[in-house]
Amino acid sequence: MLNRADKHVPATREARRVGSATGSQGRGGGSLALAWDLARGRWGSLIGTFLALGLAVGILSMTGLVFASARPQVPGRYAGAAVLVKTPSTGGEVDGFFYPDKPWSPEQVRSLSERLSRIPGVAAAVPDRTFYAQAVVGGKPVAGDTQGYLWPSAGLAPYRLAAGRPPAGPGEVVVSRALGLAPGRRVTVLTAAGPASYSVSGTVAGPGHYFAQARTGGVRVIALVAKAGTDVTAIERAARAVVGAQGLVLSGAARSATEPLSDAQTRWFGYQILSGMAILVAFTAVFIVASTFAFGVAQRRRELGLLRTVGATPRQMRVLMHGEALVVGVAAAATGVALGTACAPGFGQALVDLGFQPRSFAVQIQLWPLVACFAAGLVVAQLGVWAASRRAAKVTPLEALREAVVDERPMTTGRWVFGALFTLVGVVLGVFIAGESDSVVQYAFYAAGSLIVGLSLLAPAVIPPLVRAVSWPVRSGAIGLLVRQGALTAVRRTASTAAPVLVTVGFAVLVTGMVETNAGANGLRRAAAVQADWVLAAQGTPGLTDAAVSAVGGSSTLPTIVYAGGGAPVGAAGVAGKIKADVIAGDLRNLRGTRTMAVAEWAARERGWRVGTAAPITFEDGRSTRLTVVALLRSAPADLLLTRQAVRDHDPSALAGPVYLADPPAAPVEAGSGIEKVADRMAGIEEHEDKLVWVFVLILVGLSVGYSAIAIANTLLMATANRTTDLRVLRLSGATTGQVLRTVALESTLVVAIGALLGIVVAMTALVGITTGLTNMIGMTVGMILPWPVIGAVIGVCLLLAVTASVIPARAALQPPRP
Repeated sequence: MLNRADKHVPATREARRVGSATGSQGRGGGSLALAWDLARGRWGSLIGTFLALGLAVGILSMTGLVFASARPQVPGRYAGAAVLVKTPSTGGEVDGFFYPDKPWSPEQVRSLSERLSRIPGVAAAVPDRTFYAQAVVGGKPVAGDTQGYLWPSAGLAPYRLAAGRPPAGPGEVVVSRALGLAPGRRVTVLTAAGPASYSVSGTVAGPGHYFAQARTGGVRVIALVAKAGTDVTAIERAARAVVGAQGLVLSGAARSATEPLSDAQTRWFGYQILSGMAILVAFTAVFIVASTFAFGVAQRRRELGLLRTVGATPRQMRVLMHGEALVVGVAAAATGVALGTACAPGFGQALVDLGFQPRSFAVQIQLWPLVACFAAGLVVAQLGVWAASRRAAKVTPLEALREAVVDERPMTTGRWVFGALFTLVGVVLGVFIAGESDSVVQYAFYAAGSLIVGLSLLAPAVIPPLVRAVSWPVRSGAIGLLVRQGALTAVRRTASTAAPVLVTVGFAVLVTGMVETNAGANGLRRAAAVQADWVLAAQGTPGLTDAAVSAVGGSSTLPTIVYAGGGAPVGAAGVAGKIKADVIAGDLRNLRGTRTMAVAEWAARERGWRVGTAAPITFEDGRSTRLTVVALLRSAPADLLLTRQAVRDHDPSALAGPVYLADPPAAPVEAGSGIEKVADRMAGIEEHEDKLVWVFVLILVGLSVGYSAIAIANTLLMATANRTTDLRVLRLSGATTGQVLRTVALESTLVVAIGALLGIVVAMTALVGITTGLTNMIGMTVGMILPWPVIGAVIGVCLLLAVTASVIPARAALQPPRP
């Protein structure tokens, strides 16, 4: 006799299939055929697994296509340069920050340019010099166009003159036609020194501001413009011989290595979202598939016992379960790949609109990500069914004679061992992140993931005492007794339904609490660093000019990048006046002139510097000099402090940070800057950061809730369908339809409460470690902040899904049969 939920699969056909399987001499072909028949017959109970896998593969396919398409692009302004020569790679990404490569020295630029220009077929070798320049139109800086170039760089795109002529002197500029300025007009252009008036000599059909002469920084790219009909490969080969180890020679698509750092930074943020989505989807999919198949085995013990009775071996039972997973996996993976391919372009555009991909990004449909995601779907299905197949193999033929569905042994040895192991690892990681660590967030996710897996495995042992505790208020009365004993009797059903709630609530509490707590820590750090009521800040520009800073009589840090030792980039800042820093050796009063520096203790230790060391430093203009260490710092505005004059001498494009003031200035400030209250400024910064972070958070929490919906609905639909007879017996025993439905609804509420409680415990364990770690890192007490409205909404959604997925099929089961 078969399980009631699958009574439409004829037992005689199963017997014939199993007979064929037992005669297949262990090859498993008959078992796979039986798996196909069973999957077709009980497709309704596998719909949850199908949806979970299909959604997983769809999201993986969508993110995979975006990831494969998110490659560096050749900058448009280099489109006309056949070959690019760039400095050796010394910058790149460090802890989420992108640093430019070390520039050539002026002598190297001059020598390389001369030799490269003599290569046969090269029309021009143009050192690409860039600097800050931003036009002011209508009293406001023009957003998005902040680069200045010398006129020869216009020919690299090429950006040809749309009107007028090239700049001929220091007071002329060629601007983009998009500004709407005709030749002969005057325009104010902001540079690092301040605003200056220029005559527009011409316009081009591209972005940028082009000058006849200007004070520029270092050169990192020399562009080679080829003569018409010249073999680019020959030029590239000759350029390599000239450059040697002094740089990299690029042509074709390889020129994308010169993309702007802002595009690389934006794409890096996008990678974080894609990686987070992929990891969450893979983890949750395996978790849900495993939970669904495990619950399915428990529900089908009589059916599986019947198969054993007619001759199926334990090995064939394992093949049967893996075969069912393969059938579901193939269908789900194919559906998911099609869904992901259709949604990828829209998802990619959404990332562009949100600022997580550059404006030039576009999704390209490629075959290999889709094949990889299809295969990943099959792997996830097989991993999810592995434990269930082992349990199915242990079903004995006598199980076919059982009528009750009491869980006699819900906790196996494997669940005890692995549950305890994962729980222990989670607790240890939670204790570890309480110490000072640069990887607090990373280890917090590891801790939470381990605790989720551990508590899910231990759930059949943990749930009975929790049921007794949570159901204590409703222990009296018939309905309360039925709810309490039903949950205690069917522990596996309770655990299978609580597991997705645990994952969803635990993840939501962890991520939202982590974001809010970290934002609170940042607010404490900013408040401690600022001792003023007013601030002069950039508005519509990357930073403040020297003129804007001096006009208010204040001082500000002047950030720049320097290169120490083997060329590794170090964040530096030019300072003047009183400096707020924690000195542990030396004297900051000795920081004067252009040949001294104060260094963060970690940077000095890494390089073997101490007070008095004269270390070689390369500046933004490519010039190198030896600077003497006059102080070692525990905390400071940057890892390396210089005098403001030293920075300005070597970095003509450096822009200042905010200037904090005790009182607002009487005179109006220049365009591109504004006076704000410090409190308003901090709130604006936090609002902008929170917007980006919360987009990421809501995407991940939304995915988690979506998966929870699938798992909860699928488990409760299977469980309620299997309890049809029990519900009817309860109705025939005198209970009204309303009482039966209230019993079912209270059972679902109890399960959600248990899952939510376990999820909160998991998240709080990791959050305690995070708050302690943040406290150690910033030296101030950080309190845990939890967004209870968001958490309450997540729990409410889980409760609504659980009650709906159990009450609706229960009500249908209680309807009298139609004549």
